[in-house]
Amino acid sequence: MVRKCLASVLLFLLSMQFSGLQSVAQEGETHIRVVVNMVQLNVAVTDKNGRYITGLRPEDFVISEDGINEKIATFAEGDEPTRSLLEIPRAATPPAETEVTPLVPPSPGHLDDASGFAAAVIGAKVFVLFDTSNYMYRGFVFAQDAISDFVRSLDTADQVAFYSYSRDLSRAAALTSDRSRLLRAVRSTVVGDDAALYNALLLTLKDAARFTGRRVVVVFSNGPDNSSVVPPEDVAELAQSAGISVYMISTHQARLEPVSTAVFERMTAATGGKAYFSKSWRDEKLAFDSIRDDLGHLYSLSYYPQPNPNRGWRAITVRVAGQNVRHYQVRTRNGYRPEPSRFTELKPEALNRPPAENSTDACCSSPR
Repeated sequence: MVRKCLASVLLFLLSMQFSGLQSVAQEGETHIRVVVNMVQLNVAVTDKNGRYITGLRPEDFVISEDGINEKIATFAEGDEPTRSLLEIPRAATPPAETEVTPLVPPSPGHLDDASGFAAAVIGAKVFVLFDTSNYMYRGFVFAQDAISDFVRSLDTADQVAFYSYSRDLSRAAALTSDRSRLLRAVRSTVVGDDAALYNALLLTLKDAARFTGRRVVVVFSNGPDNSSVVPPEDVAELAQSAGISVYMISTHQARLEPVSTAVFERMTAATGGKAYFSKSWRDEKLAFDSIRDDLGHLYSLSYYPQPNPNRGWRAITVRVAGQNVRHYQVRTRNGYRPEPSRFTELKPEALNRPPAENSTDACCSSPR
Protein backbone atom coordinates (compact mmCIF):
# COMPACT_ATOMS: atom_id res chain seq x y z
CA MET A 1 0.00 0.00 0.00
CA VAL A 2 2.84 2.31 0.92
CA ARG A 3 4.60 1.47 -2.34
CA LYS A 4 1.45 2.34 -4.31
CA CYS A 5 1.22 5.72 -2.55
CA LEU A 6 4.88 6.50 -3.23
CA ALA A 7 4.46 5.53 -6.89
CA SER A 8 1.44 7.80 -7.23
CA VAL A 9 3.30 10.72 -5.67
CA LEU A 10 6.30 10.12 -7.93
CA LEU A 11 4.13 10.03 -11.04
CA PHE A 12 2.41 13.24 -9.96
CA LEU A 13 5.73 15.04 -9.47
CA LEU A 14 7.04 13.82 -12.82
CA SER A 15 3.91 15.00 -14.61
CA MET A 16 4.18 18.44 -12.99
CA GLN A 17 7.84 18.73 -13.98
CA PHE A 18 7.07 17.71 -17.57
CA SER A 19 4.24 20.24 -17.87
CA GLY A 20 6.53 22.93 -16.51
CA LEU A 21 9.20 22.10 -19.06
CA GLN A 22 6.58 22.10 -21.79
CA SER A 23 5.33 25.57 -20.81
CA VAL A 24 8.91 26.89 -20.73
CA ALA A 25 9.50 25.42 -24.17
CA GLN A 26 6.34 27.09 -25.46
CA GLU A 27 7.42 30.43 -24.02
CA GLY A 28 10.82 30.09 -25.67
CA GLU A 29 9.43 29.25 -29.12
CA THR A 30 10.49 31.54 -31.94
CA HIS A 31 7.52 32.83 -33.94
CA ILE A 32 8.51 33.90 -37.44
CA ARG A 33 6.27 36.68 -38.71
CA VAL A 34 6.24 37.57 -42.40
CA VAL A 35 5.27 41.15 -43.19
CA VAL A 36 3.65 41.69 -46.58
CA ASN A 37 4.39 45.12 -48.03
CA MET A 38 2.13 47.18 -50.22
CA VAL A 39 3.41 49.39 -53.04
CA GLN A 40 1.41 52.61 -53.26
CA LEU A 41 1.10 54.71 -56.41
CA ASN A 42 -0.23 58.20 -57.08
CA VAL A 43 -1.43 58.14 -60.68
CA ALA A 44 -2.52 61.10 -62.81
CA VAL A 45 -4.29 60.42 -66.11
CA THR A 46 -4.71 63.22 -68.66
CA ASP A 47 -5.61 63.53 -72.31
CA LYS A 48 -3.39 65.03 -74.99
CA ASN A 49 -4.56 68.52 -73.99
CA GLY A 50 -3.66 68.03 -70.33
CA ARG A 51 -7.25 67.65 -69.11
CA TYR A 52 -7.78 65.17 -66.29
CA ILE A 53 -9.54 61.90 -67.10
CA THR A 54 -12.02 61.08 -64.36
CA GLY A 55 -14.36 58.18 -63.68
CA LEU A 56 -11.88 55.38 -64.39
CA ARG A 57 -12.38 52.08 -62.57
CA PRO A 58 -9.82 49.68 -61.09
CA GLU A 59 -10.22 47.30 -64.02
CA ASP A 60 -9.21 50.13 -66.38
CA PHE A 61 -5.64 50.11 -65.03
CA VAL A 62 -2.90 47.62 -65.85
CA ILE A 63 0.08 47.59 -63.48
CA SER A 64 3.28 45.64 -64.05
CA GLU A 65 6.50 45.39 -62.07
CA ASP A 66 9.51 44.19 -64.08
CA GLY A 67 7.00 42.90 -66.61
CA ILE A 68 5.05 40.91 -63.99
CA ASN A 69 1.36 41.81 -63.91
CA GLU A 70 0.12 42.89 -60.49
CA LYS A 71 -3.34 42.82 -58.93
CA ILE A 72 -4.69 46.10 -57.57
CA ALA A 73 -5.28 45.85 -53.83
CA THR A 74 -6.76 49.29 -53.06
CA PHE A 75 -8.26 52.01 -55.23
CA ALA A 76 -9.48 55.58 -54.86
CA GLU A 77 -10.08 58.57 -57.10
CA GLY A 78 -9.31 62.06 -55.86
CA ASP A 79 -10.52 62.64 -52.31
CA GLU A 80 -12.97 59.75 -52.21
CA PRO A 81 -12.50 57.05 -49.55
CA THR A 82 -10.08 54.29 -50.46
CA ARG A 83 -11.65 50.89 -50.89
CA SER A 84 -9.98 47.51 -50.58
CA LEU A 85 -10.23 45.15 -53.55
CA LEU A 86 -8.31 42.25 -52.03
CA GLU A 87 -8.24 40.69 -48.62
CA ILE A 88 -5.39 42.16 -46.57
CA PRO A 89 -2.70 39.48 -46.39
CA ARG A 90 -1.90 37.97 -43.00
CA ALA A 91 1.28 36.34 -41.81
CA ALA A 92 2.12 33.36 -43.98
CA THR A 93 5.05 31.16 -44.85
CA PRO A 94 6.49 32.17 -48.23
CA PRO A 95 7.52 29.60 -50.82
CA ALA A 96 11.00 28.16 -50.28
CA GLU A 97 12.43 29.89 -53.34
CA THR A 98 10.97 33.30 -52.44
CA GLU A 99 12.60 35.70 -50.01
CA VAL A 100 10.26 38.36 -48.64
CA THR A 101 12.04 41.70 -48.31
CA PRO A 102 10.74 45.07 -47.12
CA LEU A 103 10.55 48.06 -49.42
CA VAL A 104 12.50 51.27 -48.81
CA PRO A 105 11.70 52.49 -46.23
CA PRO A 106 10.17 49.56 -44.31
CA SER A 107 7.58 51.44 -42.29
CA PRO A 108 5.06 52.79 -44.88
CA GLY A 109 4.29 49.38 -46.38
CA HIS A 110 3.48 47.46 -43.23
CA LEU A 111 -0.25 46.90 -43.51
CA ASP A 112 -0.66 43.56 -41.84
CA ASP A 113 -3.53 44.64 -39.59
CA ALA A 114 -6.70 46.68 -39.84
CA SER A 115 -5.31 49.69 -37.98
CA GLY A 116 -2.33 49.89 -40.32
CA PHE A 117 -4.60 49.76 -43.35
CA ALA A 118 -6.86 52.48 -41.93
CA ALA A 119 -3.87 54.74 -41.37
CA ALA A 120 -2.76 54.27 -44.96
CA VAL A 121 -5.97 55.42 -46.59
CA ILE A 122 -6.76 58.60 -44.67
CA GLY A 123 -6.19 61.89 -46.60
CA ALA A 124 -2.96 63.13 -48.10
CA LYS A 125 0.04 64.21 -46.06
CA VAL A 126 1.63 67.26 -47.67
CA PHE A 127 5.09 68.52 -46.72
CA VAL A 128 5.80 72.10 -47.87
CA LEU A 129 9.51 72.96 -48.12
CA PHE A 130 10.21 76.70 -48.46
CA ASP A 131 13.49 78.20 -49.67
CA THR A 132 14.52 80.92 -47.18
CA SER A 133 18.08 81.25 -48.46
CA ASN A 134 19.63 84.52 -49.53
CA TYR A 135 18.27 83.84 -53.03
CA MET A 136 14.87 84.86 -51.67
CA TYR A 137 15.59 88.50 -50.84
CA ARG A 138 13.41 89.64 -53.71
CA GLY A 139 9.79 88.54 -53.63
CA PHE A 140 10.01 86.91 -50.19
CA VAL A 141 6.67 88.28 -48.99
CA PHE A 142 4.92 87.31 -52.23
CA ALA A 143 6.19 83.75 -51.84
CA GLN A 144 4.84 83.65 -48.27
CA ASP A 145 1.45 84.82 -49.59
CA ALA A 146 1.38 82.09 -52.24
CA ILE A 147 2.24 79.37 -49.71
CA SER A 148 -0.35 80.67 -47.23
CA ASP A 149 -3.08 80.59 -49.89
CA PHE A 150 -2.04 77.05 -50.83
CA VAL A 151 -2.26 75.86 -47.21
CA ARG A 152 -5.72 77.42 -46.80
CA SER A 153 -6.97 75.81 -50.00
CA LEU A 154 -6.08 72.24 -49.07
CA ASP A 155 -8.91 70.01 -47.95
CA THR A 156 -9.41 69.84 -44.19
CA ALA A 157 -8.91 66.04 -44.34
CA ASP A 158 -5.34 66.60 -45.47
CA GLN A 159 -2.49 67.05 -43.00
CA VAL A 160 0.24 69.55 -43.79
CA ALA A 161 3.76 70.14 -42.48
CA PHE A 162 5.73 73.32 -43.13
CA TYR A 163 9.53 73.26 -43.31
CA SER A 164 11.98 75.92 -44.41
CA TYR A 165 15.63 75.74 -45.38
CA SER A 166 18.70 77.74 -46.21
CA ARG A 167 21.94 76.01 -45.20
CA ASP A 168 20.03 73.96 -42.58
CA LEU A 169 16.52 72.54 -42.38
CA SER A 170 14.00 74.07 -39.96
CA ARG A 171 10.89 72.05 -39.10
CA ALA A 172 8.71 75.07 -38.41
CA ALA A 173 5.43 73.10 -38.13
CA ALA A 174 5.14 69.33 -37.83
CA LEU A 175 2.39 67.46 -39.68
CA THR A 176 -0.94 68.87 -38.49
CA SER A 177 -4.51 69.70 -39.50
CA ASP A 178 -4.33 73.03 -37.64
CA ARG A 179 -4.18 75.61 -40.44
CA SER A 180 -3.65 78.49 -38.01
CA ARG A 181 -0.46 76.93 -36.71
CA LEU A 182 0.78 76.41 -40.25
CA LEU A 183 0.07 79.99 -41.27
CA ARG A 184 1.91 81.31 -38.21
CA ALA A 185 4.88 79.16 -39.17
CA VAL A 186 4.87 80.52 -42.72
CA ARG A 187 4.76 84.13 -41.52
CA SER A 188 7.56 83.57 -39.00
CA THR A 189 10.15 82.63 -41.63
CA VAL A 190 13.08 84.95 -42.29
CA VAL A 191 15.73 85.07 -44.99
CA GLY A 192 18.80 83.01 -44.13
CA ASP A 193 22.12 81.75 -45.52
CA ASP A 194 23.20 79.82 -48.63
CA ALA A 195 20.89 77.21 -50.18
CA ALA A 196 21.26 73.49 -49.41
CA LEU A 197 18.16 72.29 -51.22
CA TYR A 198 19.06 68.61 -51.68
CA ASN A 199 20.18 68.22 -48.07
CA ALA A 200 16.89 69.68 -46.89
CA LEU A 201 14.82 67.67 -49.34
CA LEU A 202 16.51 64.44 -48.28
CA LEU A 203 15.66 65.10 -44.62
CA THR A 204 12.09 66.07 -45.53
CA LEU A 205 11.63 62.84 -47.49
CA LYS A 206 12.93 60.82 -44.55
CA ASP A 207 10.35 62.51 -42.31
CA ALA A 208 7.56 61.87 -44.83
CA ALA A 209 8.63 58.22 -45.16
CA ARG A 210 7.80 57.66 -41.48
CA PHE A 211 4.11 57.98 -42.30
CA THR A 212 1.71 55.79 -44.24
CA GLY A 213 -0.72 56.79 -46.95
CA ARG A 214 -0.43 59.28 -49.79
CA ARG A 215 2.55 61.55 -49.16
CA VAL A 216 3.58 64.59 -51.20
CA VAL A 217 6.45 67.06 -50.91
CA VAL A 218 5.95 70.53 -52.43
CA VAL A 219 9.19 72.51 -52.79
CA PHE A 220 9.36 76.26 -53.38
CA SER A 221 12.87 77.20 -54.53
CA ASN A 222 14.18 80.48 -55.87
CA GLY A 223 17.55 79.36 -57.14
CA PRO A 224 20.17 76.64 -57.56
CA ASP A 225 21.72 74.60 -54.77
CA ASN A 226 25.15 75.83 -53.65
CA SER A 227 25.68 74.09 -50.29
CA SER A 228 24.45 70.47 -50.36
CA VAL A 229 26.73 67.50 -49.93
CA VAL A 230 24.26 64.85 -51.15
CA PRO A 231 23.71 64.31 -54.90
CA PRO A 232 20.20 64.91 -56.28
CA GLU A 233 20.18 61.40 -57.79
CA ASP A 234 20.21 59.85 -54.31
CA VAL A 235 17.41 62.15 -53.20
CA ALA A 236 15.30 61.23 -56.22
CA GLU A 237 15.82 57.49 -55.67
CA LEU A 238 14.68 57.77 -52.04
CA ALA A 239 11.52 59.59 -53.15
CA GLN A 240 10.82 56.95 -55.80
CA SER A 241 11.40 53.99 -53.50
CA ALA A 242 9.32 55.51 -50.70
CA GLY A 243 6.47 56.38 -53.09
CA ILE A 244 6.53 60.12 -52.33
CA SER A 245 5.58 62.49 -55.14
CA VAL A 246 7.74 65.61 -55.41
CA TYR A 247 6.44 68.88 -56.87
CA MET A 248 8.77 71.81 -57.40
CA ILE A 249 7.90 75.45 -57.91
CA SER A 250 10.83 77.64 -58.87
CA THR A 251 11.20 81.15 -60.15
CA HIS A 252 12.24 82.15 -63.64
CA GLN A 253 15.67 83.00 -62.21
CA ALA A 254 16.30 79.32 -61.43
CA ARG A 255 15.35 78.33 -64.97
CA LEU A 256 18.23 80.41 -66.25
CA GLU A 257 20.54 77.84 -64.59
CA PRO A 258 20.37 74.79 -66.95
CA VAL A 259 21.69 72.22 -64.47
CA SER A 260 19.07 73.03 -61.82
CA THR A 261 16.33 73.08 -64.44
CA ALA A 262 17.26 69.60 -65.70
CA VAL A 263 17.51 68.20 -62.15
CA PHE A 264 14.14 69.62 -61.12
CA GLU A 265 12.42 68.23 -64.19
CA ARG A 266 13.98 64.76 -63.91
CA MET A 267 13.29 64.42 -60.20
CA THR A 268 9.64 65.44 -60.38
CA ALA A 269 8.95 63.29 -63.44
CA ALA A 270 10.53 60.21 -61.83
CA THR A 271 8.35 60.55 -58.72
CA GLY A 272 5.08 61.34 -60.51
CA GLY A 273 5.12 65.05 -59.65
CA LYS A 274 5.61 68.20 -61.71
CA ALA A 275 8.05 71.09 -62.04
CA TYR A 276 6.89 74.70 -62.47
CA PHE A 277 8.96 77.77 -63.34
CA SER A 278 7.20 81.01 -62.45
CA LYS A 279 8.04 84.41 -63.87
CA SER A 280 6.04 86.40 -61.31
CA TRP A 281 4.24 86.04 -57.98
CA ARG A 282 0.98 85.59 -59.92
CA ASP A 283 2.50 82.58 -61.68
CA GLU A 284 3.54 81.22 -58.29
CA LYS A 285 -0.07 81.27 -57.13
CA LEU A 286 -1.15 79.58 -60.36
CA ALA A 287 1.46 76.87 -59.83
CA PHE A 288 0.20 76.16 -56.31
CA ASP A 289 -3.37 76.07 -57.67
CA SER A 290 -2.26 73.54 -60.28
CA ILE A 291 -0.70 71.31 -57.62
CA ARG A 292 -3.87 71.45 -55.51
CA ASP A 293 -5.89 70.55 -58.59
CA ASP A 294 -3.53 67.69 -59.35
CA LEU A 295 -3.88 66.28 -55.83
CA GLY A 296 -7.65 66.37 -56.21
CA HIS A 297 -7.56 64.29 -59.41
CA LEU A 298 -4.97 61.65 -58.56
CA TYR A 299 -5.90 57.99 -58.56
CA SER A 300 -4.50 56.14 -55.55
CA LEU A 301 -3.59 52.57 -56.47
CA SER A 302 -1.70 49.93 -54.55
CA TYR A 303 -0.63 46.33 -54.99
CA TYR A 304 1.19 43.57 -53.13
CA PRO A 305 4.16 42.58 -55.34
CA GLN A 306 4.22 39.13 -56.85
CA PRO A 307 7.34 37.01 -56.11
CA ASN A 308 10.25 38.68 -57.87
CA PRO A 309 13.90 37.54 -57.62
CA ASN A 310 15.16 40.99 -58.63
CA ARG A 311 16.84 42.66 -55.63
CA GLY A 312 17.90 45.69 -57.66
CA TRP A 313 15.85 48.42 -59.29
CA ARG A 314 12.31 47.33 -60.12
CA ALA A 315 10.56 49.16 -62.94
CA ILE A 316 6.87 50.02 -62.51
CA THR A 317 4.60 50.51 -65.53
CA VAL A 318 1.02 51.76 -65.32
CA ARG A 319 -1.24 52.08 -68.35
CA VAL A 320 -4.93 52.47 -69.06
CA ALA A 321 -6.51 49.54 -70.88
CA GLY A 322 -8.94 49.90 -73.76
CA GLN A 323 -9.10 50.80 -77.42
CA ASN A 324 -9.90 54.51 -77.07
CA VAL A 325 -7.13 55.48 -74.63
CA ARG A 326 -4.12 55.70 -76.92
CA HIS A 327 -3.86 59.45 -76.33
CA TYR A 328 -4.07 59.22 -72.54
CA GLN A 329 -0.98 60.25 -70.60
CA VAL A 330 -0.24 58.40 -67.36
CA ARG A 331 2.03 60.03 -64.77
CA THR A 332 3.35 58.14 -61.73
CA ARG A 333 6.66 57.03 -60.20
CA ASN A 334 8.66 54.72 -62.45
CA GLY A 335 10.06 52.25 -59.96
CA TYR A 336 11.66 51.51 -56.59
CA ARG A 337 14.57 49.61 -55.07
CA PRO A 338 13.88 46.92 -52.43
CA GLU A 339 15.99 46.98 -49.31
CA PRO A 340 17.88 43.89 -48.06
CA SER A 341 16.13 41.81 -45.41
CA ARG A 342 16.29 43.11 -41.87
CA PHE A 343 15.88 41.31 -38.58
CA THR A 344 14.42 44.21 -36.65
CA GLU A 345 10.80 44.90 -35.85
CA LEU A 346 9.23 48.33 -35.52
CA LYS A 347 6.35 48.84 -33.10
CA PRO A 348 3.17 50.15 -34.81
CA GLU A 349 3.06 53.26 -32.62
CA ALA A 350 6.55 54.20 -33.81
CA LEU A 351 5.54 54.36 -37.48
CA ASN A 352 3.54 57.57 -37.21
CA ARG A 353 5.62 59.28 -34.51
CA PRO A 354 6.11 62.84 -35.83
CA PRO A 355 9.50 64.55 -35.80
CA ALA A 356 10.06 67.24 -33.21
CA GLU A 357 8.46 70.54 -34.12
CA ASN A 358 10.64 73.63 -34.53
CA SER A 359 13.72 71.42 -34.76
CA THR A 360 16.68 72.28 -36.96
CA ASP A 361 18.68 69.58 -38.67
CA ALA A 362 22.18 70.25 -39.91
CA CYS A 363 23.31 66.65 -40.33
CA CYS A 364 23.95 67.01 -44.04
CA SER A 365 25.31 70.52 -44.19
CA SER A 366 28.64 71.23 -45.71
CA PRO A 367 31.37 72.85 -43.58
CA ARG A 368 30.89 76.54 -43.14
